[in-house]
Amino acid sequence: MGKGGESIPDEEWERFLREAEAGIKGAPEEPSARARMAARRRETDRPEPWRSHQPARRQRGKGWYAIGLLAAVALLVVALDPGRVTGWFGGGGGESSPLAVESERPDQPPPTEAAAQQATLEEPFKGSPAAQWGDGTDGIGLPKPQATGWMSKAQVAQALARTRDFLNASSLDPGVLRGEKPKKAIAWINPHQQDVQDYLATAFRSPSRENDPRLLFSRFEKAKVRLVGDVVKTRGRITYREGKRGAVEVTTDVTYVYPVVRAAAGSDEVVRTIVRREVVMSWDDPAKVVIEPGTFSLVSYKVDTTNGGCDTFTGYLTPKFDAERATSSPGDGPEVDPYNRSKSMETRMREAGDAGCGTATRS
Repeated sequence: MGKGGESIPDEEWERFLREAEAGIKGAPEEPSARARMAARRRETDRPEPWRSHQPARRQRGKGWYAIGLLAAVALLVVALDPGRVTGWFGGGGGESSPLAVESERPDQPPPTEAAAQQATLEEPFKGSPAAQWGDGTDGIGLPKPQATGWMSKAQVAQALARTRDFLNASSLDPGVLRGEKPKKAIAWINPHQQDVQDYLATAFRSPSRENDPRLLFSRFEKAKVRLVGDVVKTRGRITYREGKRGAVEVTTDVTYVYPVVRAAAGSDEVVRTIVRREVVMSWDDPAKVVIEPGTFSLVSYKVDTTNGGCDTFTGYLTPKFDAERATSSPGDGPEVDPYNRSKSMETRMREAGDAGCGTATRS
C-alpha cells in the first residue's frame, strides 16, 4: 500500500513478491518479530505463589512473582501476601490531590505510609498510591508530537492517539476485563505480522506458558471475579523515536491497578491485581513494510503482574483471595514494589534474574 494507505494493486503486489523472492531492493519488507518469539520460548515460570494473612506466618506468607526474562518479551507475575501488605487499595482520591500525569521516569518509589489501610467496596484504592493516579487513559501521559521519520507532525499525533486507543482496548475496555476477546485491540495489530498473528490465534484458543494472552491483554474470568466499581487506576507514559526504515517507534510503559472481588453475590473481600506493561510498537511506512493502514507492527512487550497468577495459563488474570493463599506455598524470590516506576522494565527483569516467584512488598 502507498503512503496514503490505499491498497496495493494486484499487479504491483505480484511484482513485489517476485522482487522480494529475487532479493531486489526497494520491495516492501514483511514485518517480523522473531527475536520476541524466540525469547518467549525461553520463558520459564515457577509454581504459583501464595501469601497468608495469618500473623504467625507473616515471614513466610509472601506473594510471589513469576519472571520470564526475555530478549523482547518478558512475563513477571506476582501474587501478593496480605499479611505483608495489609492495605491493597487507596481511597477514591478524596484524601489527597491527584498527581500530575507522568512525563518522565520518577527517581524514587511512592511513599508507603498509607499501606496499612484496608480497602473496602466503597474505597477500593484505599492505602494504595493508585488513589492519586488517573482514571483509565487519563493516567497515561502523551508527549508533544513532532515530525519524525516518514510521518508529519499531524501523523505522529494521530499515531500517539491511536496507541493510547490500543491501550484502552487491550487493558481498560469493560468487556475485555470481563473476559471477552479483545477484538478492537487485535484490529490495531498489523495482520501481515504472521508470527504475532499465530501467537494471537493460539493464545485465545489454547493459552499456555508460551502463548499467554496476558502478555498483551488484561482479562478476568467473570464467573470467578468481578471488578469493584468501574474505575481502573493507571500511571504511565508514551514516548517515541524514529525506528527502523524511518518508522515511528512508540514505547508505552503503563501500570494498571484493578480492584476485584469474588463473583459470588455478597462478596466483600477486595484484592487487587497490578499489571505493568511495556509495549513497543512500530508505525511503519507502508512504502517500505507490508502493513494495513492504521495498524502497527509489534516490536516487543514485557509484563510485570502482581496477584494475577504465576503458573496458571488459563488466559485470564487469576487473583488469589485469603482461602487460596492459606493453602499455597511461600515464594523464595526477591522483593518487588509493584508501584515502583523508578526502575525501567528492563532493569526490573534483569534484577529478577532467574527467580520465579518473589515477594511483593505492598499492593
